[in-house]
Amino acid sequence: MEHVIAPAPVPSVAVHGRSQRFPVRRIYCVGRNYAEHAVEMGFTGREAPFFFMKPADAVLSVEAGATGTMRYPSLTKNLHHEVELVVAIGKGGRDIAAARAPDHVWGYAVGLDMTRRDLQTEMKKAGRPWSIGKGFDASAPIGPITPASEVTDIYTATIDLQVNGVPRQASRIDRMIWSVAEIIEHLSAAWTLAPGDLVYTGTPEGVAAVVSGDVLEARIGGLQVLKLRIQA
Repeated sequence: MEHVIAPAPVPSVAVHGRSQRFPVRRIYCVGRNYAEHAVEMGFTGREAPFFFMKPADAVLSVEAGATGTMRYPSLTKNLHHEVELVVAIGKGGRDIAAARAPDHVWGYAVGLDMTRRDLQTEMKKAGRPWSIGKGFDASAPIGPITPASEVTDIYTATIDLQVNGVPRQASRIDRMIWSVAEIIEHLSAAWTLAPGDLVYTGTPEGVAAVVSGDVLEARIGGLQVLKLRIQA
């Protein structure tokens, strides 16, 4: 097939222990999926899960053992970190029952949903979409994906984030309001999932601002560490 312009490169993520990479099709994100985070954002209760998206090329893949670099984005003075478990979809489908959801998971990674909080807040107040606050360039840093077959006890793993060595966020994956299987069930009722999709599953409490020069270290038990430096 010929194109009138050169097609853009396919965004991809490093895979732990392999030279092959995971191609990214779509990035789905779950909002307010930890009760304590919902409270700190002004909400309560186990509301039905809701989703937003980031463009595939917002992914910022950081290799194992490396410190990635993210430029402080334009238009904001309040850039927030949100550490999250990321689920990589390896088998597509629609209306996937929760009981079958694990069959569709290729692997897991540590991710950061970076957020221009001031812009997101302005959009919320105006009743407008959040895209400018969530879907900007390099807003989805991610560590290497570990195949699901090599991960044990992921759903009881700890999740935490430090900034310059100081703890900011700390919780457990089993404190999510909606489990990974339930997320996939709800998500696949609204969209047809396909291989290459990433699902950012929500963040625990403790989100806060970072500035240029800060070094973020995000961890989930059993997965590769994600380390990121914010650059001016």
